[in-house]
Amino acid sequence: MDYKPTMQCVWFRTDLRVADNPALSAALANQAPTVAIFIASESQWQRHNKASIQIDLIKRRLLELEKELHALHIPLLVLSCSWFKDVPPQLHRLCKDLGISHLFANKEYEADELSRDADVVTQLSDVQCAFYDAKCAVQVGKVLNKTHQPYKVFTPFKKAWREYFYQHFPTIEKVTASVELSATQLRSLKEYHDHTFTRSITNESKAWSVSNKTILNAMRQFCREKSQQYNDQRDYPAIEGTSQLSPYLAIGAISAKQCILRLHLEANNQLTQGQEIWLDELIWREFYTHLLHFYPLLSKNHAFLSFDKYIQWNNDSDKFEQWCKGETGFPIVDAAMKQLNNTGWMHNRLRMITASFLVKDLHINWRWGERYFMSKLIDGDFASNNGGWQWCASVGCDSTPYFRIFNPTTQSERFDNKGIFIKHWLPELTTLTGKLLHHPNSKPLLKPDNYVEPIIEHGIQRLKTLDIYKHAKAQDVAS
Repeated sequence: MDYKPTMQCVWFRTDLRVADNPALSAALANQAPTVAIFIASESQWQRHNKASIQIDLIKRRLLELEKELHALHIPLLVLSCSWFKDVPPQLHRLCKDLGISHLFANKEYEADELSRDADVVTQLSDVQCAFYDAKCAVQVGKVLNKTHQPYKVFTPFKKAWREYFYQHFPTIEKVTASVELSATQLRSLKEYHDHTFTRSITNESKAWSVSNKTILNAMRQFCREKSQQYNDQRDYPAIEGTSQLSPYLAIGAISAKQCILRLHLEANNQLTQGQEIWLDELIWREFYTHLLHFYPLLSKNHAFLSFDKYIQWNNDSDKFEQWCKGETGFPIVDAAMKQLNNTGWMHNRLRMITASFLVKDLHINWRWGERYFMSKLIDGDFASNNGGWQWCASVGCDSTPYFRIFNPTTQSERFDNKGIFIKHWLPELTTLTGKLLHHPNSKPLLKPDNYVEPIIEHGIQRLKTLDIYKHAKAQDVAS
């Protein structure tokens, strides 16, 4: 084989950005010719229930990232490896053929991803592989209790997280251009690039811009204008009171650190109550990622609390399908599910309501809901989704008590009192007002014929849930 000059490779995964990208920054610091890659593992993604709308967002974002990297003299290659097991040999061939001596990537914390990366390091024994922390604003493993163990309760984790963050207040490095590749090196890349992946864009994610400028402007605008009212508006689905940055955080188009630093900049480091609450939500995201690192069984279908294995789930497939379609007869649940199915996004308050309904009204295993959400969400993030579902099912780390059971009608009356959100997604209820809107079956003669009957009676199911959980806990103690 002809001699090839040393080259570097930056492997993009869930970090589709140039700014605040530790792996990219480390590579650029070497001032050596650099190539970037993204590996599409569509069969593996399907097994992981990755939503098609999120895949479409990734494809569109890659086209923008390609332009941003081109300005830094870094070509972007998209490779296709159906399964994670196919990645190590493909990377080995790429590195050997192109003379790549260093591989840079940012860490992913799920079990299959960790196994893939370990295999990559093993098979690329002649390549220096370096992995960096990019997902969290505070590096995983830095927030520990006094006995150097991970926190299992959010509030002390949050306190320790804040202390560490402010003691080591981060900055974002300026990005400088790389050394240009030679014409020969550029020609050698062509055979590896899979154009079919980014050419198969469906535009189902078109409501979400992938322009870096637009994304950053949305972040700045929220931090400057809406974050102060976040605590007052975040629970009302008819109001655009949330940042709606979650899809970009999920694919890494922006980082949590960028959001937090922008928040402090706009607030001149004097956060209001609303801004503090939004920061708390970002810390919850970090909490779940830290947990995934320390408790890898969480990504292998295990609950954090052991009594989960004794819960007697009903798992009625017909009722599950009605929940998925938004045909439960409970307006707030049905409207929320229709929002998810039609847009790929759901308001956080509604995620809690619908999850509680599935688990504690229908007695269906939370894993069914977890998988369904991942298959639909444009902002699907395993750690956050898994943590949220375990929290609602009362089987997670620092989760809601099992006897806390959302009443869907009460939640509806409180957070969508005038029914603005409900009527948008359930136009058949447009003529209803007041309590009748939230509980159409209370007056059957006035209920529209084209709206479904309630599939359960909440009061009865609540008592059943209490018995199911008490029995499961007792069995766990006795085992």
